Amino acid sequence: MNAAAHRDGSPALALEPAPAPARSQGGAVFFDLDKTIIAKASSLAFSRPLYQGGLLARRDVLKVAYSHLLFRLGGSADEAQMARTRDSVAELSRGWPANEVKAIVEETLDELIAPAVYAEAAALIEAHRSAGRAVVLVSASGEEMVAPIGRMLGATDVIASRMVVGADGRYTGEIDFYAAGPAKAEAMRLFAAERGIDLDASFAYSDSITDEPMLRAVGFPRAVNPDRGLRRLAQEEGWPQLTFRRPVALRPQLSGPSPLKVAVAGVGVAAVAYVVWRVWRDRRLRTA
Repeated sequence: MNAAAHRDGSPALALEPAPAPARSQGGAVFFDLDKTIIAKASSLAFSRPLYQGGLLARRDVLKVAYSHLLFRLGGSADEAQMARTRDSVAELSRGWPANEVKAIVEETLDELIAPAVYAEAAALIEAHRSAGRAVVLVSASGEEMVAPIGRMLGATDVIASRMVVGADGRYTGEIDFYAAGPAKAEAMRLFAAERGIDLDASFAYSDSITDEPMLRAVGFPRAVNPDRGLRRLAQEEGWPQLTFRRPVALRPQLSGPSPLKVAVAGVGVAAVAYVVWRVWRDRRLRTA
């Protein structure tokens, strides 16, 4: 089928995602969440309903925002900074009823997260799913937040931070697993070993230099809206850089197509195809 073309020569109907290398058909795709799939920080997004629910004090909301700002502006994979962020989150959540947190997230998901999903990310998720790949969200945010977002997006699995819940159903202030930096890559390798996934045939997308280990763990790393550190690294390594600009609301449906498919259709076939074509072209250039 001959496809219409954009002015830069890219095909308008090339909806196939980049295929796995011929040597393997067992790849997966790993997506960072904040600023890669959604145009905001998930932990910050949920701070308002947590405050309204009485779990966060006003001072705590400011602490969350300030800690996140330092982490983003630092643009560093420094393990000491990651540890400080981890410990701060653990201390803030001490004593929270786990079920109440889950309920708040579920109740506010459509309002806070659904309108912030990048159309380009939605296109890639749907294209990779259509190609039969496992789609995995990998995020330092808590599993209570990431798992519902994953279901909304149609992800097959999530890798996220896990808080320790005591016998009373409340967070103890300890973290069982913090999905940041090298720990993300380690969790990806464990996931791949358990599922029989070839990481050399897999893709990873992230915006942050802190995810360098995650990106290096796969055969096809992609920098999305990269921060300064990741932009420099991508240029040095020759990794493709993608720009996602257009948040699109995922409208919940009572029946019929999934919200993700509705969103993808809503951004227009040409816009969706352009992102997928870029991934296909980059692979062709790399293997030529």
